[in-house]
Amino acid sequence: MLTILGFTMIATFLVLIMLKKMSPIAALVLIPALFCVFVGKGAKLGDYVIDGVTSLAPTAAMLMFAIVYFGVMIDVGLFDPIVRGILKFCKADPLRIVVGTAVLAAIVSLDGDGSTTFMITVSAMYPLYKRLKMSLVVMTGVAAMANGVMNTLPWGGPTARAATALKVDASDIFVPMIPALAVGLLGVFVLSYVLGRRERTRLGLLTLEEILEPQEAETVLVGAGSGAGGSGPVDLAKKAVGTGGSGSGTDADAEGPEEDDGFAVLDPNRATLRPKLYWFNALLTLTLLTAMIMELLPIPVLFLLGAALALTVNFPHMPDQKARLGAHAENVLNVSGMVFAAAVFTGVLQGTGMVDHMAEWLVSNIPDGMGPHMAFVTGVLSIPLTYFMSNDGFYFGIVPVLAEAGQAHGVSTLEIARASLVGQPLHMSSPLVPAVYVLVGMAKVEFGDHTRFVVKWAALTSLVVLGAGILFGII
Repeated sequence: MLTILGFTMIATFLVLIMLKKMSPIAALVLIPALFCVFVGKGAKLGDYVIDGVTSLAPTAAMLMFAIVYFGVMIDVGLFDPIVRGILKFCKADPLRIVVGTAVLAAIVSLDGDGSTTFMITVSAMYPLYKRLKMSLVVMTGVAAMANGVMNTLPWGGPTARAATALKVDASDIFVPMIPALAVGLLGVFVLSYVLGRRERTRLGLLTLEEILEPQEAETVLVGAGSGAGGSGPVDLAKKAVGTGGSGSGTDADAEGPEEDDGFAVLDPNRATLRPKLYWFNALLTLTLLTAMIMELLPIPVLFLLGAALALTVNFPHMPDQKARLGAHAENVLNVSGMVFAAAVFTGVLQGTGMVDHMAEWLVSNIPDGMGPHMAFVTGVLSIPLTYFMSNDGFYFGIVPVLAEAGQAHGVSTLEIARASLVGQPLHMSSPLVPAVYVLVGMAKVEFGDHTRFVVKWAALTSLVVLGAGILFGII
């Protein structure tokens, strides 16, 4: 009976969020609460939730302060020189432009938010692709795959969800996976090189002067556009970097070399810039990432300290600090709210014993020869499952069952958690991911065209990560 109710609860959750009948947060809370009553353990719901919240509090804290930290770093201009440098490196060479797209998307993905990554990447690269008549699906595909690999960062979502669902430390999942993910990212760069060579062969080369010639511009550059402050891609991109107000009233693409060589990507006049503190912020970020990899302190503590220090040094006045926190509050609330809501789902699933009964049923139906290879099975399943369902559904509904089944065959929970990250390069192009609509919308690409192009390459990238994980003994 518990087995049937458990699978019914998961199926109900998946159907409702995939059909968008309920928000993930509401579904994570209300559906398990209802099924807890069906099981006859409604009186213990409070205990299940409190236990879940207690175990998930560190993950929620990590996400909250990581989002604030990297949001502040974008606000103060830490990534501006990197963006401009990549664009100048690209010049008018299609090969360099495609590789530069992958590098830029990977770097900006450090903030853990796919929408922000796609806004900044498309804002930077779209004029170059348009001017050279390059394939825009190459841009969207490369950006989505690079972000998919980087999305596995502990504050990016999937790793935090896996840690939340399996009640393990996010750093124990992510740090050992770094070599496999690095191979996956290298695979994206190699693929971008191959696609870039194909574009170079098709189009040839232009000079930098030719690409900057006055033209009828169709631009999505941040800081460009009309002063009317419409609701198009320019405004979306401004929101991504924490700027507000209207554009500069100029056409950045038609300005030519007079305005920063035509590479005005992030608004160079936004009030949040702190150029005198650039090296402090760079050193702080490098120190933070190094300390995270070396596990000098728990990741939530590192980002809590980093966010507090970044806010205090860059914005010493209280009104400015409040403004920066307010600018990133919506993202923080959505993510942390999801984590705490998940405490209800995972608490009920575990506390009522449903997950144990489902695991027993699953184990009994897995061929004996496959049991010891549950990590591999999880990695393979993650590729289609994370494409056809949301990360919430996969990590909170499927992964705990796979982990229980794996434990019965001697496969550790951490191996299952690491293997569950394999499908992320493909997941970022799933129709269930809101950020992908930002990507194709700003790039003016049909979603169907993007899907037809990217699915085969993203699936290949996922298999590369899986293969590297097995080769290195991580999975």
